[in-house]
Amino acid sequence: MITARQTVADPDDLISIARIARPQGRSGEVIADVLTDFPDRFAKLKTAYIKRPSGVIGIAQIERARPHKKRVVLKISGCDSIDQADEFRDSLVMITREELTKLPEDTYYDFDLIGCEVEFADGAPLGKVLAVQGFGAAPLLSVRDLEGRDHLIPLALSICIEIDVEKKRIRIDPPEGLLEL
Repeated sequence: MITARQTVADPDDLISIARIARPQGRSGEVIADVLTDFPDRFAKLKTAYIKRPSGVIGIAQIERARPHKKRVVLKISGCDSIDQADEFRDSLVMITREELTKLPEDTYYDFDLIGCEVEFADGAPLGKVLAVQGFGAAPLLSVRDLEGRDHLIPLALSICIEIDVEKKRIRIDPPEGLLEL
């Protein structure tokens, strides 16, 4: 079933790919909301970290996974009844950063952009990325400046001239008037 001991030195290195909603059927399966842009990954998923609502993280073996109405049904090894499946309600299914799907160049995971310091091309600080919004042609970075004002900055190479997610820094060269909107 699941090893209930802490299994990862730094839980912040785990990425949620699904949230278990409830039991599915009588054989111990669970249905989960998909939290990834790559739902095909579940077909190959054999091992996952399960983070219980209490915060306890354990390792689970995944016997099988199948899509179901924009969700995924998972069979966790050793979970063989509705009652056992219900114990996983509201748990997160997580993977390590190394298991993430590799993205093309100049493409980023939202969680890597959130928390980045934003500065102008000359190095002057602007603020910090609070969220990434997916509207229109380019995603928008929701940035709170040092004075507490919020700005929406398109995640476009012509504006975000340097993105370094490892250093948590984004340099921008905004067109005139963008920050006054």
